[in-house]
Amino acid sequence: MQTQLCRMLGIDFPLLAFSHCRDVVAAVSRAGGFGVFGASGTTPDQLETELAWIDAHTDGRPYGVDLLIPENLSVRTSAGATQGDLAAQVPVAHRAFVHDLLRRHAVDPTQGVYAREDPDRPPSYQFETGEKLMEVAFRHPIRLIANALGVPPTSMLERARRLGIPCAALVGAREHAERQVVAGVDILVAQGTEAGGHCGEVSTLVLVPEVVRAVRGKIPVLAAGGIMTGRQMAGCMAMGAAGAWTGSVWLATTEAETSPVFREKMVAARSRDTVRSRGRTGKPARQLRSAWTDAWEGPDSPGTLPMPLQSLISEPAMARVNQAAEAGNARARALVSYFVGQGVGLVEDVPSCRQVVAAFMTEFAEALDDMQRLAEVGA
Repeated sequence: MQTQLCRMLGIDFPLLAFSHCRDVVAAVSRAGGFGVFGASGTTPDQLETELAWIDAHTDGRPYGVDLLIPENLSVRTSAGATQGDLAAQVPVAHRAFVHDLLRRHAVDPTQGVYAREDPDRPPSYQFETGEKLMEVAFRHPIRLIANALGVPPTSMLERARRLGIPCAALVGAREHAERQVVAGVDILVAQGTEAGGHCGEVSTLVLVPEVVRAVRGKIPVLAAGGIMTGRQMAGCMAMGAAGAWTGSVWLATTEAETSPVFREKMVAARSRDTVRSRGRTGKPARQLRSAWTDAWEGPDSPGTLPMPLQSLISEPAMARVNQAAEAGNARARALVSYFVGQGVGLVEDVPSCRQVVAAFMTEFAEALDDMQRLAEVGA
């Protein structure tokens, strides 16, 4: 395709794949899609390692980076603060709640060492950390940089513009899209509530045409949320989208960072088995429903903490849950969860990323052929 978006990104097929796994990013780009590495939670040194690996494994194909620098964060620290400084703000009652929940599922809450518990580690989601991550990202041959929560920092927009790199932003409502256009972003990702991870309340079917209408052709709009097939992608483009931004479909691939236990749960899940919960990050995020999400909504819950404090207790806990479940702890399996959208109901097996890209291309072409035949019949 020779569309505006394809020219901007240097691609022929406008299928973007968001993933926290470098293997997925590289595999999708090599297969003809466009991998986007989700860098939230990484340190600058870790991001440098990951992007250097991607550079060496994409065969020169383009890829992008997605950072999570919240525009609005209720808990902030001063420059130079550490994870330990943030951890000191977590109430004892919340730690006790998590420890009790894990023990009821035969998971030792003190066993093992989780890297993000390092008290000297710089806080995730803080502006200062985001600036350092940007410095790393822009040293690599990325073809896109995106911000996931709110308007990108001015420094991101300015650096991207100087380097000729498109800057994207995710939106979940029309008014958010209008603010992003005024701020100067180059690409919008209209993400419906069906999406995994942080999402709003408007469905993809309604949000995409609403955002397309709002921007009036000024910049390309990608559709996101529940898109698991090439036919869905074609449908979104029929509504005016320039392509698809996908995430959940890559979690059930052989290259994904997800655990075998979670992949099994994805294959078994139906679309109604996901829930928007604050129990993982402190902000509403869609994930597979589990004993973990149920507990935070239950009568004994102390209530979730604001971002990023909730992550300080959830991520170490979930790491231990996954370790226990993979070691054969049947009771721990009930807690296993991850960010995934309602499209999980369409997951039937665990193919490779190349197979998924090929299926998208084939189904997309079939959908176009079907529409062409309908048009010919009606002529």
